[in-house]
Amino acid sequence: MIWFALSRISVCSSKFRTLCFRLYATGNNHQLNATNHHITHLDQYGAILEQFPEGIQMAFAYGSGVFKQEGQSDAQVNKNMIDLIFVVDDSYRWHQKNIRQNRSHYSFLKYFGAKQIANFQEKYGAAVYFNTKVQCAGREIKYGVISTKQLITDLLDWNTLYLSGRMHKPIRILIEPTKTELCSAMQINLENAIHAALLLLPETFSEEELYQQIAALSYDGDFRMKFGEDKNKITNIVKPNITYFRKLYENILLKEEHVKWSKSQGVLEQYPNHVSQFHHLNLLPKTVQSNLLSCMHRRPGKYPDLEEIIRQLAFDSNCADYVRQSLSEIVKGSSVSQSLKGVFTAGIVKTVLYSSRKVQKMMNSKK
Repeated sequence: MIWFALSRISVCSSKFRTLCFRLYATGNNHQLNATNHHITHLDQYGAILEQFPEGIQMAFAYGSGVFKQEGQSDAQVNKNMIDLIFVVDDSYRWHQKNIRQNRSHYSFLKYFGAKQIANFQEKYGAAVYFNTKVQCAGREIKYGVISTKQLITDLLDWNTLYLSGRMHKPIRILIEPTKTELCSAMQINLENAIHAALLLLPETFSEEELYQQIAALSYDGDFRMKFGEDKNKITNIVKPNITYFRKLYENILLKEEHVKWSKSQGVLEQYPNHVSQFHHLNLLPKTVQSNLLSCMHRRPGKYPDLEEIIRQLAFDSNCADYVRQSLSEIVKGSSVSQSLKGVFTAGIVKTVLYSSRKVQKMMNSKK
């Protein structure tokens, strides 16, 4: 199993770079830009990136300020806050330069220096440091900083499902990654999302239901979905962006032998027997498998090994429930810890303003 995981990572670098750029909405894809007018113009993204120091290994934008959600007009999208992620090799050095260049972006933590900010970023929550409600190039932005190493770990292992979960959904790459390991991890993250979703879906389902299940992987267990988020969030994300989801997952689905896709009818079929369930379970990320081991060990008897657990679950009619519980445990832990971390990185005033906006969206979704 370990050998197989390593072999998935060590695929030719040029193949994965090409795949990354084809799958995601990259900043220099002029054809895509011409056909999606709701996406902010590239010169604005460029103007935003110019405000930050060099050393960003990869940058991407996501969220309702980039991709239209159900019920939104183009004008609303262009007014929404843009969410950004900056991936850097050396968090300390990058924060050191950014504090000098953009000191006002930081909360009181800036007084402790770049080293403490980098330590706080790496050791707590989902290993991401966010500066929020920043005015930049005529737009309000929120940007998170994560180290390349930490992002690769989350993409491969789903130890937090925080950014790996966001990258299950369409993102817009502004600075393309050059590291083989990162490109490879991005692809494996998408493949893992398919394996997890198929374990949770019935025998027959629509393409939209598949993407909704994928989008839900990183929301089930998130306490903010009960208080502070639009109750229709998953549907709102998926419905207007089916084309983008298809770009991410089409090739993976066509190569997956345990699912049949009738494109003309818009229906996917699988037969969830022990063979297909064993296949998907065996390819789940390490943290999900560890949680499954913990769940099953609550039963009386000797302590089983992982291979034995996977074999048992493959025959278990409650397999989907155990997988869902394992995923939920990951999301619950990271969502709580990252939200608490946000109080310090954003400051009390910005936290209250940001939270009140989320609560208002939730209330509107109930009407």
